[in-house]
Amino acid sequence: MDIRKIVSLAAAAAAAISAVTACSTGRKTKLTASVPIIEETTAKKTTEPTTTEPPPTFPDYPVTYPAIEKKDAGNLYEAEKAQLRGGAKAAVDKPDFSGDGYVTGFGDSGKASVVFEIDVPSNQHYDLSFNISSENEVNCRIKLGDEQLTVFKTKNDGNFTYITLYGVFLTKGKQKLEITPENGDMCIDYLKIENNTSLSDIGYNAKGEPVNKNAGESARELLSFLSENYGKYIITGQYAYGGGNSELDLVYSITGKYPVIRMSELSVPRESFDECFKEVDAAAEWYLNGGISCVSWYWSSPSDKKSGIRTEDTDFDLSKAVTEENIAELTEEELRELYSNGTISKECYGIMIDIDNMAGQLTSLKNRGVPVLWRPLPEGSGSWYWWGAKGTKDYKWLWQLIYDRFTKYFGLDNLIWIWNGQSESSLVDKRTFDIASVDLYLGGEKDYGSRYYEEFAAVQKFLGSDKLLAISECGSVPDMDAAFRDNAVWSFFGTWYGKYIQDEKGAYSEEYTSKDALIRAYNSDGAMTLDEYRSLRGIEPAEEKNT
Repeated sequence: MDIRKIVSLAAAAAAAISAVTACSTGRKTKLTASVPIIEETTAKKTTEPTTTEPPPTFPDYPVTYPAIEKKDAGNLYEAEKAQLRGGAKAAVDKPDFSGDGYVTGFGDSGKASVVFEIDVPSNQHYDLSFNISSENEVNCRIKLGDEQLTVFKTKNDGNFTYITLYGVFLTKGKQKLEITPENGDMCIDYLKIENNTSLSDIGYNAKGEPVNKNAGESARELLSFLSENYGKYIITGQYAYGGGNSELDLVYSITGKYPVIRMSELSVPRESFDECFKEVDAAAEWYLNGGISCVSWYWSSPSDKKSGIRTEDTDFDLSKAVTEENIAELTEEELRELYSNGTISKECYGIMIDIDNMAGQLTSLKNRGVPVLWRPLPEGSGSWYWWGAKGTKDYKWLWQLIYDRFTKYFGLDNLIWIWNGQSESSLVDKRTFDIASVDLYLGGEKDYGSRYYEEFAAVQKFLGSDKLLAISECGSVPDMDAAFRDNAVWSFFGTWYGKYIQDEKGAYSEEYTSKDALIRAYNSDGAMTLDEYRSLRGIEPAEEKNT
């Protein structure tokens, strides 16, 4: 994953803790005293930024892909009979191989490969299975012709094992499929191609009922809209950085369309709330101007020595914060007492301070009537962030604590909860999230290819079809044609900021998404943009500003 461009503030969590003043006794204090809240119910509407030149206009692009012809297929291609490159060679030393041998001798330079010449009987989705043996986990790059399909990791048990890519769309005719081990040797026995039969298992049955039974009207209406259009459109989204909209303006200048969802990060400041309030204001203004706001929490750990987001950047240990005490609905004073007498740890108390500070910012949005797509604890299945580094049990405890604190104690009824755990092992209670999301960053290719189907089907398989699925982060804009072709119609996507859209001078960068691909995506009949969203919801846009 891309290293986030979030600057961890150096001030210690202890400073935040010391800033907390006493609560009134005898009643629940819904806010920590250190959190300033904007007490207002309305905010001035603002228009989307205007440009000095008229935006470009493009025709609508219908969703198109080759006609699919379902046929039974089952071809096996022996590796030793394929084209061998870069030093790869046939061998017969290992047992249990098929045919006359297998191929090995790849080394670790990433230059040796096997090229299968395949004969595809019809345009349809196939399952590609490689029979591979490896003593170590090796990353294998798969290319179809000149286009990279994906990268997968081998097992490391030394036995020949099936590794299958599901739902890969292939067109009729002779093609070349190349497999290249990137970082180590392995043995490949054969490739087997079979027609895929699981596309029909995918469904779009989200009910649109919030998991928070006390959800407010605006959150209910938004989730209902997302559910009604699930499987029909992919809603466009773009991350913005620093409280501005330059990334969204850039999309508009290229495509003539604004994304529906403005995505951003909120943080718990260690020194000043000025920067986070810029994001709060920007999120509110985007919603009040007729869009959707989504905020993520990349949490800089509450450490008084080494605060950071990534595991290697902090000394914070989540396992030391976990407690059996029921702390989700305790007052500030009650929490302080538990910390003072040693019932809860310093780590636990620091976490509660940060949770309450974040609740204050979300309360500011609630007071303005802003529903929020809310994504805490991103990529929870991984160990690269501290909230996932100590395993799934501690991660799930923290998720449940945040959910209970926000919904039961603070009464935040404006949140639509996004779980971004990305694996069955990190699945939290389904009653605590409305949307499941994945982050897709691929190296070496701009088109997601089979990853649309693979990721979509994998999550829906263990989660069921009654939850919305979304791409919460991506490095390149999805191909609408491929998504609908593969029956992987995500609820929405969000392209990350920085190098994924802008160069060093702030101009549009084509490194990850070409201008043509961006234009086609935003003007596709399969994508929903801001003007279309407003029209469908009957939202009247604000008047244009004078330049």
